[in-house]
Amino acid sequence: MLRGLLLAILLLMNVPAQAHKPSDSYLTLQVNGARVDGQWDIALRDLDFALNLDQDGNGELTWDEIRSQHDVIADYAVSHLALASGTQQCPIRAGEQLIDNHTDGAYTVLRFSATCPGAPAALTVHYRLFAELDPQHKGLLQLRANGLTSTAIFSPDRARQILSLSTPSRFTQFADYVKNGVWHIWIGYDHILFLLSLLLPAVLLTSKDQAQIRTLRAATMDVLKVVTAFTLAHSLTLTLASLHVVALPSRWVESAIAASVILAALNNLVPIFHGRRPLAAFVFGLIHGFGFASVLADLGLPQGALALSLLGFNVGVELGQLAIVALFLPLAFLSRRTWFYRQLSTSGSALIALVATVWLVERVFDLKVLPV
Repeated sequence: MLRGLLLAILLLMNVPAQAHKPSDSYLTLQVNGARVDGQWDIALRDLDFALNLDQDGNGELTWDEIRSQHDVIADYAVSHLALASGTQQCPIRAGEQLIDNHTDGAYTVLRFSATCPGAPAALTVHYRLFAELDPQHKGLLQLRANGLTSTAIFSPDRARQILSLSTPSRFTQFADYVKNGVWHIWIGYDHILFLLSLLLPAVLLTSKDQAQIRTLRAATMDVLKVVTAFTLAHSLTLTLASLHVVALPSRWVESAIAASVILAALNNLVPIFHGRRPLAAFVFGLIHGFGFASVLADLGLPQGALALSLLGFNVGVELGQLAIVALFLPLAFLSRRTWFYRQLSTSGSALIALVATVWLVERVFDLKVLPV
């Protein structure tokens, strides 16, 4: 059992260092009568993986390499997007391409237009970008029509959606971001390791003489204090960053998150927080909130649409977090007296610290130590 757990932790060393920023693109559609004007921000790192834009293979994309393949990029993107009004297609014509920087790097900005047979009452969007390469890719859509703004999230399992232009479904928008929030927690490996590192001591009360076994009630209260402190902190900075009140460079944020995982894991080996794990959860939770905010901040929603999306995303984050805690606490309490749990608290924490140290080196020095 211990061997399997340690293997699972080691496998985390093969996940991308940017654990909070998976593959996303940002699609904006403006509908005016029968005409649809679009802008599509797509990460150059994703396009390079799909199209091998780095022609000289030196690991760096130049403007000349990107510009020389504008037609290839446009053809690839347009072939993975379809717009329709009812059963009739709205043919897409690619336009100019620019370069823009998001929190996680450079993006190509493809502008395009489409003309429908008539002014649509609802627009059908079929989104398949990178579907054959990355099942985790998400397309975040902002749709503007008739003075209203709505949003949608596309993924391989929700590639085709019909979006009303007159009465966009606020519930659907909210539900989309709830699911996206849950998903971002479950693939946020550094966040999960940070949280688990803080929760490992919850069922044990360490004294100088011996480990005193806590009751389930005491362990639950300890977990609630840590989780509540973390939730309050990252909800605060998630909101501030998404509303563009506070902004920090993505590289700094991701490096600080890796450092927080190291300290949380080392605390299980050599006490650093001295009984102040809830305080540590709050302080580091402020940094993790900036990591969660990158998706909503990059989407650039107007105030009204952002409020609903932010609420849904935050609810999803908390639901995903509660699912992790609900799984962890009973298993930890039942195994608290075992040799396995002692090894998990020591050897497991040491491995977590090692993984996070590699992440920190990668993020601080912009290196790739581990394979993606």
